[in-house]
Amino acid sequence: MRRSSLLSTALTTLVVAAAMVVPAAAAPALLAAPDIDVAAVKQHLTQLNTIATNNGGTRRATTAGYKASVAYVRDKLTAAGYTVTEQPCTSGCSSGAGPNVIAEWPGGDPNSVYMFGAHLDSVSAGPGINDNGSGSASILEVALTLARVNPAMQNKVRFAWWTDEESGLLGSKFYVNQLSAAERAKIKTYHNFDMVASTNGGYFINNISAAQSTHMKAYWDSLGLQPEENVEGVGRSDDASFSGKSIPATGYATGAGAVKKPPQVAKWGGTNSSFDPCYHKSCDTTANISDTHLNRSVDGIAYTLWASAVSGTPGADFSVAVSPTSGSVAAGSSVQATVSTQTTSGSAQSVQLSASGLPSGATASFNPASVTTGGNSTLTISTTASTPSGTYPVTVTAAGSVSHTATYSLTVTGGPGGGCTGTNPNDVAIPDNAGAVDSDIVISGCTATPSSASKVAVNIRHTYIGDLTVALIAPDGSSYSLHNRSGGSTDNINQTYTVNLAGETANGTWKLRVRDLAAIDVGTIDTWTLTLNP
Repeated sequence: MRRSSLLSTALTTLVVAAAMVVPAAAAPALLAAPDIDVAAVKQHLTQLNTIATNNGGTRRATTAGYKASVAYVRDKLTAAGYTVTEQPCTSGCSSGAGPNVIAEWPGGDPNSVYMFGAHLDSVSAGPGINDNGSGSASILEVALTLARVNPAMQNKVRFAWWTDEESGLLGSKFYVNQLSAAERAKIKTYHNFDMVASTNGGYFINNISAAQSTHMKAYWDSLGLQPEENVEGVGRSDDASFSGKSIPATGYATGAGAVKKPPQVAKWGGTNSSFDPCYHKSCDTTANISDTHLNRSVDGIAYTLWASAVSGTPGADFSVAVSPTSGSVAAGSSVQATVSTQTTSGSAQSVQLSASGLPSGATASFNPASVTTGGNSTLTISTTASTPSGTYPVTVTAAGSVSHTATYSLTVTGGPGGGCTGTNPNDVAIPDNAGAVDSDIVISGCTATPSSASKVAVNIRHTYIGDLTVALIAPDGSSYSLHNRSGGSTDNINQTYTVNLAGETANGTWKLRVRDLAAIDVGTIDTWTLTLNP
């Protein structure tokens, strides 16, 4: 949460008003929402703390620590099946600030959107684990739980992790400002979570008496917590960006630098001192977390999401598998496997089948090309005489209401290359100012020892190679830097690098890892070749 800029007289007036709390009503009967595992939330916090430690002790929006936090959140969500967008803040944010992360779950009415957000950045002084790793980790675990449970959705759910909040709510302001009036009208409520695990915490709700806060208040009322209006947080977190554009907003908080008053101590326990003694300090680490407040907050978030957007019946889902999981084919011939699907929840559905990761000269077909879940299809992979020898991980994708994948390991023999040489001719898009992407080569059957003069021939199409880092990743995870942001505005990398790979294991999956670290330009890994023993 950013520091307050309110006049002290105005704040005093607000505090007096907030102290006049109406006693909590009897708790309503609550719907069945998942009990979120607080240990899983704390694992995310541990990762964020480690990211800060490895990046100068901070996750400020303009630092590598923030960008690594973005990558962590993005990768978790992408693996769970979310549509994830990294939104660069192209105006109004601090110079060099990383992107917002926006994630949508499939299903639900697209004209009735419920948003759940938290700022992902910290201040420069520390890792920001309560402020605001706690909010970020809480909505991340709720999002992952939603994906695992996969209920039928009545309304659309959108999650957001904001950049540059600590500099003035800049990431969320950019997001809201770039929405059209029609898109803003679709957002029925924005829920904000900023500092939800304060060690001397209270229980505060933004706009507690407003209709949009009904579910959040109902959950905390059910625990007898007697929540209060979030007076300290007025105008100081990302809900203000939405309220300022007439979008209903609410949220949980457990207190920042303000002092817990005696009546609050009597009601909630704790001491007559700051709600968070490490607010905006270097001591805001994983040691600065109240498990109790974190648990009550994250369960309240889940309850609110389920009450707002879930229809109450399981969503349709399925699984996909390939049998056998591997096969060998002589170059110029074909090989077959069976793709099977099963309905795992809800009704059966039609899914479209496709394959990717094939070597050059190879094609894949499915008979039939689409199946109703519970049915099977025959996968045929055909090669030509020019298909390079090697082992290739082929990804089979089944796309329906959600998408699932299975992997088939294809070994080609008798073609050109093979042995201690491999080529990946498949294009891989390099996203702008985002996380790293990999292109794989599987080496098998190489009996020689990798040379101290191994060759890596790289062809990358990009309009500003000074944005790029390129590395070769060995099967054991060792990294060999090939290109580190040199070349300025030069187009494209077409170069053969000599790398000392003596001592590495030849056989296994080698990766060309490319990352774009600046905005505007984009590109593609076109092709690359690894020769271990030239």
